[in-house]
Parts: sequence; C-alpha cells; structure tokens
Amino acid sequence: MIAAPRKLPAPWVLRTFVVLILLLVWEIAGRHGSQLLFSPLSKVLTSGLQIFAEAEVLEALKTTAWILVVGFVLSVAIGLVLGLTVSMSRFTYQTFLPVLLLLYAIPQITVLPLFVLYFGSGPASKVAFGVSHGMFPIAVSVIAGVQGIKPLLVTSAISMGASRWQIFRRITLPYLTPSLFTGMRLASTATLLGVLLAELYVSAGGIGHLTRRFGENFQPDKLYALIAALSLMAILINETMRMLERRYSRWL
Repeated sequence: MIAAPRKLPAPWVLRTFVVLILLLVWEIAGRHGSQLLFSPLSKVLTSGLQIFAEAEVLEALKTTAWILVVGFVLSVAIGLVLGLTVSMSRFTYQTFLPVLLLLYAIPQITVLPLFVLYFGSGPASKVAFGVSHGMFPIAVSVIAGVQGIKPLLVTSAISMGASRWQIFRRITLPYLTPSLFTGMRLASTATLLGVLLAELYVSAGGIGHLTRRFGENFQPDKLYALIAALSLMAILINETMRMLERRYSRWL
C-alpha cells in the first residue's frame, strides 16, 4: 500500500525559515569577516537606529521618497502613452519600435551629464533621470500587451458599431492590465535606480548622496542600514503594485 505523501508546511513557514537562516549567516559572516567590508547584522541594526534618528537622514529619506513617487507617476503616464502610440497601427509599430528599443538599449548613466546640463543639479534632474529609466519597461510591456490582443475581438467590436473609446475601454484596456502591471513593477525598481544614480553623482542630498558618503568614510554598518531602508521602500512599492494588480485583474 502506497503511503500518502506528507503534507508540506505552509509557504510562509518555509519563507520565514529561509530568511532567518540568511540573517544568521549574515551575523556570523559579519563577525568573522572584514569589518571594513561587511558588518554584523546586530551592528547594522544598532547603526540604523542611530542614523534614522538624525534629522539629515530623515530629510534624505523624505527627499528621495517624493522624487521617486513623482518620477514613477510620470514614468507610468509617459510609458503608457508611448506604448499605445507605437502600437496604434502596424505602420507605427514597424516604424517606431526599433527606435524605442534602440533608446532603451543605451546605458542611461552615460547621458546623465546631459540631464544635469539641461535640468540642473536640483530635484528636476533626479526626477527626469528616474523617468528615463522607468518609462521604457512600461512602454515595452504595453506594446507587448496590445500585440497579444486577438484581432477577431476588435473586428467583432467594429462590426457591432463600437467606437474607438469603447474598443479601448472594453477590449484593449482589460487585455493590457497584466502587461501594464508587469511593466509598472519593473519600472518601480528602474525608477528608483535612476533616482539613486542621479543622487549618487550630482547631488548633495538624498539617500544616494549619503550612501556615497558612508562608503567613502568606510562606515559599512551605516551603509547597510541605508540599503535596508531602500530595500524596504522598493518592497513597499512592489507590494502596492501587486495588490492593485490583484484587484484590477479579477476578470482573468
């Protein structure tokens, strides 16, 4: 008689166990490794409590957060319009998609000085540089979503007298939802990367500037604490996108 398979533990139990193991490895490796390169988790937590009580760090977090939000919103708006424009017809698709992919392939860090020359060294250059990273994943995802729509659905809607807005509202937008949210989740990380790179090289404020300063001053415990804050920020944005995707993709 074949024995019934044993019931596996809940996913969150295994996930928690793996995280605890990784944290334990971090603590052990930090205590026995180079203190200039790797700090124990306990020291990072202590430093985090100290630096996050400082007004300068809190101001940097607030500055980076609002720049990230503005850049992400603009990335979604520009990427959505750009993607819909390119996928408007076969002609625009064949004409502009190679140009879009070419621009996407350019290493953005190489054109950072141009953003600084045009927008200055203030928040505008950080927002613009973040948008330059975030709008392309959304545009490419939107184009892929539109290309996946079955032509029979559009033909049937036109034959029944549907207007362009009705076709967009009832066919295009629902089919775009999964691809759009995939692009938004990718864009949130890309926008954060663009903002941090701009702060790292051309800013006297923000989290990027502080990471550079802590690195140059050989303070890995404070550096890892900032990295943890940035990771938490990215996780919150990603989880928000996931919840919105679950809510607006119920028709799938």
